[in-house]
Amino acid sequence: MPRIFFGLELPSEIKERLLNVRVSVPGAKWQSAEQLHITLLFLGGVEESRLEAVVDSARAIRPTPFELEVSGLGCFGQSRRPRNLWAGVQPEAPVADIHEALGQRMEKLGFEAERRSFLPHITLARFKRQPGSVERLLAEQGASVFGQFAVTEFALFDSKPGPAGSEYRVIERFPLSGPG
Repeated sequence: MPRIFFGLELPSEIKERLLNVRVSVPGAKWQSAEQLHITLLFLGGVEESRLEAVVDSARAIRPTPFELEVSGLGCFGQSRRPRNLWAGVQPEAPVADIHEALGQRMEKLGFEAERRSFLPHITLARFKRQPGSVERLLAEQGASVFGQFAVTEFALFDSKPGPAGSEYRVIERFPLSGPG
């Protein structure tokens, strides 16, 4: 059963700048360039028989293309003991709008809505056991700007766990074109 999620792909030049954030932090499991993305909506394990309905429903979402700036660093959890280190995006509203539209459509297909509030971000590192502090990193690079890019599509990804972390493969891309 594929584990799937909707997300936004990032241009390679922004990925390269994000990879330069890496510093030695105890417990950090840094994401590879292939793993860097913005998650819009995680669905989890989905039966193959439901995949076509998911794709068809997502095709009906027609947001307008927009510009997105990748800037700022933050973390989930306390900076002394983080769970995740992330880069932020601005403006958040168009990303949140796609998240909301996808959530509503997937709920109609019987998927459970996420209960957490949505914060568009790019996960840079995950922390499992005995995380080290990212306070210094946030103080030194917290206001960094990593670049801007045009968002012209979103994608449906398949996520397969692997020894170096999850591997992602695009199942389908959905162009942004605005109300038609």
